[in-house]
Amino acid sequence: MKRRLFALGSFLTLMLLPSLGAANLSGKWKGDLQGPDGNALEINFDFKVDGEKLTGTVTNTYGEEQITDGVVKGDEISFIILAGGGQFKLTYKGKVDGENIKFHVVIGEMGEGDLVAKRVS
Repeated sequence: MKRRLFALGSFLTLMLLPSLGAANLSGKWKGDLQGPDGNALEINFDFKVDGEKLTGTVTNTYGEEQITDGVVKGDEISFIILAGGGQFKLTYKGKVDGENIKFHVVIGEMGEGDLVAKRVS
């Protein structure tokens, strides 16, 4: 009987691990992206997470854009922004570190950069 309970407990633990490892990213986040000219651009994120699907918006001084192809797997996050009416493709890939997300951003053919987004209370 103990062996069956142990096996059942182990099975349930394994079934719950993927959901326990998923980061809770829903909500507002803010960070500064350093441009090639050295100036910082404030970026505001409003994430909505449903399972592994990420949606929401990214806002900066140039406007607000919808997140596309958003995915959250464990502590990793990735999504694409099509800015300027689709003229610029920004690819965000990041890793959650506590209340921070460390992103690497590829800005089409214009370059790339890193930013740390912090949860807005």
